[in-house]
Amino acid sequence: MRSRKILPAILVLSAIPGVTTAQEPTIQQLPATNAQGPTIQQLPAPTAQQPAGTTAQQQMTKSEVLDKIISQEQAEVQLLRQYSPLVETYIQNVRRDKQLGAQPDGDKYFIGRAALGRGVELEPLAHESGMKHKVFGSWTSFFSTEFVPRGFLQMIYLDMNGFDRQHYKIEYVRREFLGEVRCLVFDVDPLPKAGKGRFVGRIWVEDQDFHIVRFNGAYGGSSLTSSYFNFDSWRTNSGKNLWLPSFIYSEQGSVRDAKTRRLGLKAFRAQTRLWGYDLGNVREEQELSKVLVEAPNPVNDQSEAANDYSPFQAERSWGRQAEDNVTERLERQGLIAPRGEVDKALDTVVNNLEVTNNLDLQPEVRCRVLMTSTLESFTMGHTIVLSRGLIDVLPDEASLAVILAHELGHVVLGHRMDTQFAFFNRVRFDEKETFRHFDFARTPEEEEAAKQKGNELLNNSPYKEQSGSAQLFLQALKSRSKEIPNLISPHLGDRVSTGWTIVAAVFSAQPSDAEAKPAANAIAALPLGGRIKFDPWNDQLRMLKSKAVGTLAESEKVPFEVTPFVLYLTRQGDHSTTETPSAVAAKTDPETKP
Repeated sequence: MRSRKILPAILVLSAIPGVTTAQEPTIQQLPATNAQGPTIQQLPAPTAQQPAGTTAQQQMTKSEVLDKIISQEQAEVQLLRQYSPLVETYIQNVRRDKQLGAQPDGDKYFIGRAALGRGVELEPLAHESGMKHKVFGSWTSFFSTEFVPRGFLQMIYLDMNGFDRQHYKIEYVRREFLGEVRCLVFDVDPLPKAGKGRFVGRIWVEDQDFHIVRFNGAYGGSSLTSSYFNFDSWRTNSGKNLWLPSFIYSEQGSVRDAKTRRLGLKAFRAQTRLWGYDLGNVREEQELSKVLVEAPNPVNDQSEAANDYSPFQAERSWGRQAEDNVTERLERQGLIAPRGEVDKALDTVVNNLEVTNNLDLQPEVRCRVLMTSTLESFTMGHTIVLSRGLIDVLPDEASLAVILAHELGHVVLGHRMDTQFAFFNRVRFDEKETFRHFDFARTPEEEEAAKQKGNELLNNSPYKEQSGSAQLFLQALKSRSKEIPNLISPHLGDRVSTGWTIVAAVFSAQPSDAEAKPAANAIAALPLGGRIKFDPWNDQLRMLKSKAVGTLAESEKVPFEVTPFVLYLTRQGDHSTTETPSAVAAKTDPETKP
């Protein structure tokens, strides 16, 4: 049962004075030491600025440290062979703009499953043959003229041909903190005649087990027919002695670079995300390992309570079964995030809409988050799904309410999903067929009806007088649609040309007053990754907790922009002994004699 009161604004969505982004600097630079010295001096004991739990290393020679780093990197390459994470790459071309400096000018998108046991092989989740949304483009044409097929995934490795001192000159620079993780910093250059494709740049090595946690640079040996892009690759800690490739930012060319313009090359920025490393251990399997013994008291099979299902309740239960089957399948594939704090934040806004409209919907409406960066939302019966990418770029809670009200309109009007998915065999199929197998698009008639109902729900809600930022967001989305067609093309719901334009009409009848105008420092839409962070190991989502950014220049307000990753690294401990927040720990009753 929903709470029958208006709840406060969700988490950090409305607590941000102008805009918050994921790019708050987190690197604390420590004093440099002599790069030419024969030893890397013993690190100081933890201080107030240094997290407790980072133990000091014994004094070691530079040669000993390098041997450990190289050995650990070789072990990392072998370790990764056992994993098959999901890989998503979004590429955004940029062009020069007189006012903003640069703005999007076309994009590319890919999502697939990595087969790291076979090197850097990728299995796309969307085939060009019969693909539902042709705007994604074909797999072959995606890379044929601009990009090396495995180039972006290759950036999870420092050197696939072997990182060693026979091929590299490695010079110590200084010590730095990346978040809470203290690191040793080295400059890396290939030796003469080391061959093409060798890494050139800088590496950060955590100082406990000597894992490389970040490397920034490029692979050398570009030519007129092939090119290696500049990139910044990050690994995050997922347990004791386990650092996994998670985020890669890459960039090539510049709108201000005369050489780029002279050669006719398109400057671009790209983000690559990896997740779903631990898909084989979902919480149901963790619960299965726990033993639950029935209580000694006998079960009463003659209950007088009203527990029978009426035909109406049976129909609802069958629909819920279909929702659960699809949700579970998508979660096992890593496409839907496990239940967590972001879902609860969405539930809060839905609760506010329900309470102010005196709705008592059964079964209860719930929200889930699609892991992808594409901007989309849809309903599966009484389950509302929003993509991570959509939540990331929304400027505030009122804009979120617009999206949720539209989807809630589908629920109130009884727009059903295909209940054939209540049969378990209907959710057994090849993973590569996922986006063709599931289709939650609505008819134009259903979309029009949901638009009207969503408008009605908003008119009765606490978000009625907060339309300024929502209008700004939807206008930006419409005006940018030609420059970012792949970002706004959904995997499972409606095309942007129908769904989003209908949603944009929700606030069209609202009067414009001074209170509804956005603040001077507000922007129409946040950059990608502006709201949510995720754990690549278990796919858990959390809201970003970053500081206010102060006054923004106009060039920083480009909607839906691709920006670099700057992570606040932490150590997670041993994941094998940590249960997921939603797991239920069943107690084992003591044995009793018969």
